[in-house]
Amino acid sequence: MADRLVLTEEDHQFYRVYGPWQPYRPDQVAQLLQGFCGPWWIVGGQAIEAFAGVPREHEDVDISIFSSDFQALRAHIGDRFHLWSNDGGLLRHVTDDHPEPLTPLAQTWVREHAMAPWVMDFILNGEGDGIWGARRDIDLTAPLDEVTWISPAGIRYLNPELVLFFKARLQRPKDQVDLTSCLPRLSYEQLTWLLGAVREAYPDNPWIARLDEASRDRDVS
Repeated sequence: MADRLVLTEEDHQFYRVYGPWQPYRPDQVAQLLQGFCGPWWIVGGQAIEAFAGVPREHEDVDISIFSSDFQALRAHIGDRFHLWSNDGGLLRHVTDDHPEPLTPLAQTWVREHAMAPWVMDFILNGEGDGIWGARRDIDLTAPLDEVTWISPAGIRYLNPELVLFFKARLQRPKDQVDLTSCLPRLSYEQLTWLLGAVREAYPDNPWIARLDEASRDRDVS
């Protein structure tokens, strides 16, 4: 049984302003994007669950595509859903009059209509031509195939050590759950990379002690 998602007061405020979410499962995302011409990959908590095999509830599903494929996404989805570009909480309906995202790295929320819940969140990646780039670290780039893995169902996910690195900045309750579910399953190489990245970016982060202990235990074994 999936762990219940604990909603904070900030979460409740979010839903009061923007409305509810009823996120697609990864297999539903894959079905919708069948035939889409560009690469796409799932990030965030859903990527952790796919890697660790430990289910929990998710308030959304985050899918990344390259910014250069945004118009291809519009064409693929057509009139089945409404797309809303989101830049820091500022929302604008993506239409023929406003066909571009608010910024090159904006998120794109998806719902069927105004009375329906949001079902997907597309996160634009500013690199391209098969090169992935971190949204908050312009120096962190790599070939997409090196920072993602493909599940037996054929769905591409961001590597868990990268997902956890991004989660280390916030350390929300769900991020703590994801770290705990991943720690026993990360390889020594993944642990040491994550430890070094968190130590450099957030030197006072409490995750450092847990990662250091796990990497030392993994090295001994």
